[in-house]
Amino acid sequence: MSLSVHTELSDAAERLIRGRRATRAFRPEAVPEDTIRAVFSLAGAAPSNSNAQPWRVEVVSGPARERLADALQAAHAANRTSVDFPYSDDMYSEVQQARRAAFGAGLYGALGIGPDDLASRAAYNAESLRFYGAPHAAFLFVAGDGGPRLASDVGAYLQTLLLAMTAYGVASCPQGLLSFYADTVRAELGVGEGRLLVGVSFGYADETAPVNRVTAGRAALDEVTTFHG
Repeated sequence: MSLSVHTELSDAAERLIRGRRATRAFRPEAVPEDTIRAVFSLAGAAPSNSNAQPWRVEVVSGPARERLADALQAAHAANRTSVDFPYSDDMYSEVQQARRAAFGAGLYGALGIGPDDLASRAAYNAESLRFYGAPHAAFLFVAGDGGPRLASDVGAYLQTLLLAMTAYGVASCPQGLLSFYADTVRAELGVGEGRLLVGVSFGYADETAPVNRVTAGRAALDEVTTFHG
């Protein structure tokens, strides 16, 4: 490979990976079906241990999306959670908690929600179960025994999917909260197997929304990576 081609590819990779960001306000127009199929076909090139490909993906649009959004909000209002992968704030280290707090301050600040306005924060979280207005959502299930090794493969699929969406001009937001209602998702979509890892809302970004201008900082390379010689 020539140096110029290598540089061109590395520049494209920089733009793609650093250009991907979570979108939390979408325009209502749907992504064309051929684009959606191309994106998910490309995501299927994700790596997995022994090529097991332990992911199962459910994509909702149109009336199915509306029914699921209603069901999710009803489950949320009734506090009817069902989590396949345990979650607790205690799983984050002190430095991770600090990163989360810094991001939360920027996010809620862009929304005009004060740090002590818990009611508004709760209302925003409940409304996010309508996929931030995105016309589509994808749900990623871990097939097989659903253990952490298989979940890590589905994590690789998730990142590949997000980058594929970015490459095709489709905005996205992975939403952990959607996985808090796994039984609701299974019931609405008729899913009989697998453990729900995450949901991804996707469509076209509303570029006028202040929340879409929120940036998330990243740790310095030497803070998270050690090179051994």
